[in-house]
Amino acid sequence: MRLTIVQSSLQWESPDANRLMFAQKLAPLRSHTDLVLLPEMFTTGFSMNTAGLGESMEGPTLHWMRALSNDLNAVVTGSFICKANGQYFNRLVWMRPDGQWEVYDKKHLFGLSNEHVHYTAGQKRLVTEWLGWRICPLICYDLRFPVWSSNVAVSAVSDPQEQVYDLLIYAANWPARRGHHWRSLLTARAIENQSFVAGVNVFGKDGSGLEYTGDSAIIDFAGQTICQISGQEGLFTAELSLSDLRAYRQQLPFLQDGDSFTLN
Repeated sequence: MRLTIVQSSLQWESPDANRLMFAQKLAPLRSHTDLVLLPEMFTTGFSMNTAGLGESMEGPTLHWMRALSNDLNAVVTGSFICKANGQYFNRLVWMRPDGQWEVYDKKHLFGLSNEHVHYTAGQKRLVTEWLGWRICPLICYDLRFPVWSSNVAVSAVSDPQEQVYDLLIYAANWPARRGHHWRSLLTARAIENQSFVAGVNVFGKDGSGLEYTGDSAIIDFAGQTICQISGQEGLFTAELSLSDLRAYRQQLPFLQDGDSFTLN
């Protein structure tokens, strides 16, 4: 599977400008990628202005993602500020080329920025399938919580349909001053879950004054870095091998010795 990460600066609280910018950057990838990862709140930056920026699931961002996914013939995923049933969610959309989509609402809301005051936390993890891969998309602060990110190979889980995933992804706005944590935890999640991990971050300075150096990365199932984009904007596409992943798990079957638990 060809996986593309897109690290970019964002225009603060400017959805139209950001959608146009990403469309221009991604246009050359038509038929050259299978999965495109955009950052957390890729239309606005990490904003708490829910009333002014919240969109419904019939709003312009969803229509844009549907058109872009179809044009690229690839899944496009990233999160935006969503308004639903009178509440606001930091919602990741998993958009397929045929226009079908799934969603994941961010579970762990970042208290230091009062995200929990403005948004409603999600309660259910998403594990979806694409081109024979099992993929789990999460959002930013979720990275700090290994239980929520766990590859539940032998666990008793709340959803009996959930299976082992092959690729764990994080869409983020992760500040530079905690960049060491971001880099270290991405690697840790790959090693402990014997999974490919991809994390896509933003670059530059946002409207609240936070600096971002990016450090978007793709890491393999053994914790080795395939690529990392630091200190600049950038786009990278990597070819991932499912057969290599399965062979590694068969050689080192650590997941089967994991602890059982229930995700609440």
